[in-house]
Amino acid sequence: MAFGAPENPYGQQQNPQPGYGYPQQGQPPYPQAPGGVPQQGYGYPQQGQPGYGFPVGPRVASMGRRFGARAIDAVAFFIIYAILGVVGVAGSVGAAKNCDPNAADYNTCINNASSDIVAKFGAVIGILAIVGLLYEWLMTGLVGGTLGKLAVGIRVVKADTGQKPGLGSAFIRWIIPLVGGLVCGIGQLVVYLSPFWDKSGRQQGWHDKAASTMVIQN
Repeated sequence: MAFGAPENPYGQQQNPQPGYGYPQQGQPPYPQAPGGVPQQGYGYPQQGQPGYGFPVGPRVASMGRRFGARAIDAVAFFIIYAILGVVGVAGSVGAAKNCDPNAADYNTCINNASSDIVAKFGAVIGILAIVGLLYEWLMTGLVGGTLGKLAVGIRVVKADTGQKPGLGSAFIRWIIPLVGGLVCGIGQLVVYLSPFWDKSGRQQGWHDKAASTMVIQN
């Protein structure tokens, strides 16, 4: 039809085609799965996949990083244990050296010094147990990881939300390896190796599954 015709006085094109970036008439604005259900877009993990529950799928922490974090924490605790042990026992060892072999109460002096050494070692172990609980529990629950985990760039999060675990989940995650450690330490080792057998793709250990947590890379 000519420009300016009565039926189209302004020369506008009839039935204009949609512009670039707009879906064609009769076409859905995004891909659809069978049954008309829209598919999830790029950057959003499918339900049931490892990243479900996060705005963007998280990077699951490798077992190498996790063992590296555990090694750093173990070395730190060993240094603390050595310092406390040396300081605590030094006085008792000095007292034993001062026992006079020719004195009538020599055996009593040695026995008292030995008992004092055992008692101080027990105190050091008890202190470390309490420090270990507070360190692992509070750091994981409130910060998301121990100093070892933070050093290697990983952290513990809730598997469904990606948020910090909180004190409840962190305690469950801590107590399960501890209970396993009562079996000559073998149970604790099995718990820490259990992520290798996880089929979900999240490398969750038994303690992670019980606490609904997972370990991700920052």
